Amino acid sequence: MAIPPPSNNLPVTKAAERDAAQQDGFLREVDEALREEQVVDAFKRFAKPVGALVVVVLLALAGYLYWDNSVKSAAALRSEKAMIALDKLQAGQFDAAAADFEALTKEGPDASRTLAAMNLAAIAAEQGKIGDAAKRFAAISADPKAPKLYRDLATVREVTLRYDSMKPDEVIAKLKPIAVPGNAYFGSAGELLGMAYLDAGKPDVGGALLAQVGQDKNVPQSVRVRVRQIASGLGFDGGVDLPSDAPADPAAASDAKQPAQPAPDQKKPA
Repeated sequence: MAIPPPSNNLPVTKAAERDAAQQDGFLREVDEALREEQVVDAFKRFAKPVGALVVVVLLALAGYLYWDNSVKSAAALRSEKAMIALDKLQAGQFDAAAADFEALTKEGPDASRTLAAMNLAAIAAEQGKIGDAAKRFAAISADPKAPKLYRDLATVREVTLRYDSMKPDEVIAKLKPIAVPGNAYFGSAGELLGMAYLDAGKPDVGGALLAQVGQDKNVPQSVRVRVRQIASGLGFDGGVDLPSDAPADPAAASDAKQPAQPAPDQKKPA
């Protein structure tokens, strides 16, 4: 009987398994050592740039926090000074208030400086210094750094003070860009502009503008009442009756709407 040849699929011996495990562990150690070396090289290469970047970021953050705190502190101090100046103004201490506002025109952002300048002009007008007040308002109106809202108001105030000494064409040129629906000062500017048109011999244009102002519900009621009366006198519809025209006593208004009742001793017609 023939003996079969030895099989090639012999089981792996324990020694072979041990050798394979040692070889695998050695490869892992080599791989880990290589990675550690790469990390160390990268750290040595980028440590200084990264460290410098971190320092820059920290310095920038510290600078921003210092600046933000300084800005807020300065704003709070300006607000306190403005409140003190307003208290003096309300107490009639015009010179002292003017000195405080004069100092505030040199501090803070454009809006704060412009507001202080507006108060200085208002103080001059209150003291009867019409020429000085008008000059101050004109300077604000021409200041490109002043917010547009303040520039428009300054223009209206200047024209109000100088209206009698201005030619109608001058008033029209100054107020025409402001006297438009949607502008915050459409009412005041529209009233002055309408009167300027009337003085210029243009009643149709002036009456139409005054009627438009009277019909605009965003215009203050006191202005609407005035311009509505003028527009109506010129033959224009200035709008419906305003609440200010109603009787103060609601009961009186209700009685006014009722038909007149005959007296008790009056005989009704058959």
